Amino acid sequence: MNNFNNQIAKFLWGTTLAEAQQVLIAQAAKQAQQTRGRAPCLAVILVGQHPSSIVYVSAKQKACEKVGIESRVLRLPDTITQPKLLEHLLELNSDSSVDGILIQLPLPKGLDANALLDALNPAKDVDGLTPYNLGLLFSRRPAFIPCTPLGCMDLITQVINPMGKRAVVLGRSLLVGRTMALLLEQANATVTMIHSYSTNVKAISCEADIVVAAIGQPGLITADYIKPGAVVIDVGITRHEDKLVGDVHESVKGVAGWLTPVPGGVGPMTITKLLSNTVLAAQLGNGE
Repeated sequence: MNNFNNQIAKFLWGTTLAEAQQVLIAQAAKQAQQTRGRAPCLAVILVGQHPSSIVYVSAKQKACEKVGIESRVLRLPDTITQPKLLEHLLELNSDSSVDGILIQLPLPKGLDANALLDALNPAKDVDGLTPYNLGLLFSRRPAFIPCTPLGCMDLITQVINPMGKRAVVLGRSLLVGRTMALLLEQANATVTMIHSYSTNVKAISCEADIVVAAIGQPGLITADYIKPGAVVIDVGITRHEDKLVGDVHESVKGVAGWLTPVPGGVGPMTITKLLSNTVLAAQLGNGE
């Protein structure tokens, strides 16, 4: 158990950092439009009526409009077949007016997300989830890095240099955990990935200067998981008792040095990195 020192963690607001970065993204988008004669364009494939996905896509549309990125949303029924969905994706792959493509996950049951990611043009993969782009990241030659881990790294480096620090990543999903661990390792942290088969979890987590929680279990990470003064990044977001909560329990405020709030922490940075990746795709022009 940690010896609490009556400190209150400082909130590490993603909203503030996102606003600052979006000013620069808007300038880059404007420059790209002047150079090419059209604004950068992001196409989103939204299948079905998943409530969270609808909210996320709406937020992405608003963010695109704010920075001068054209946003197109292809809304498809959850009854669509895999071949027909693939056909829509291939059309976007070959559309020279589309710079970035985002497949909004999760897909309805019966549809294979991996098959779509295999078919997605890596030059338009602004979510960084194709095997090609993940392979480049693994070999330290990244083009597009997954948006949530990339945003988390910006939040972390605002307040701590990961070099030589001990970091723990709770969760090993492809979308967040595995990539997060890789980015921290590439920043020269010593990284431990904790998952459902790990033992001595609290003891390991307590030794970390940086803790990233991405497990999707509300309030699981309590104060006794956290080293006093540690930087804690809460990626989890779940609707619980009619409010949004993260993986990190409120007791962590009393021991951590820095903590991302939910909402207002990681979420705004995820969207911001989607915008920057879209502008990067437009600048590279490999999809045309």
